[in-house]
Amino acid sequence: MYSIPLSRKEVEKQLSQYQKINYNQFRWWRMYQPKNKPLHNRQPLRDRILNGDFDYTCYRAQQYLIEYQLEDLLKECNNDYQMFLEKGAVQLARRKRLIEDAEKDEAERLNSLITEFTKYYRLDKKQVEEEMINFSGDSLIDFYYHIDEKYKVVPIPYPLRRRGRPPMKKLSIK
Repeated sequence: MYSIPLSRKEVEKQLSQYQKINYNQFRWWRMYQPKNKPLHNRQPLRDRILNGDFDYTCYRAQQYLIEYQLEDLLKECNNDYQMFLEKGAVQLARRKRLIEDAEKDEAERLNSLITEFTKYYRLDKKQVEEEMINFSGDSLIDFYYHIDEKYKVVPIPYPLRRRGRPPMKKLSIK
């Protein structure tokens, strides 16, 4: 019924890397979340990449799990689609919402990754996208090292934010 690119064992292996979450009435369709919390934006880009902030979203593996469960349900219903739709209504709604979350999350991660590369290096968004397309490496950290070798890092000093009036300069009279 569905064309799932991963086998059931591969999906379960991916999901074992994530933390199972309790039921939440506002996000009831989600079952897993990443174990590591994302680092703050002020952390170095390399640390954020190694932490997994820009990795593949966990919602795709959850979607594939639901699709396997729906295929099992269809076999259980002996290809009776009316019974399948009645029994699998919640699972179908869960699958739909997981697809929406996965697409939204992947777009956000890609945009934030491109933005971070433009911050740290003297690149435009178009240049980063071209480098991503032309890069033939295996992982994101390899891409980071490739960009790091090719372009120079721009040091970004963070301004000190202090409250109140700036101190007055003292005049020395001689």
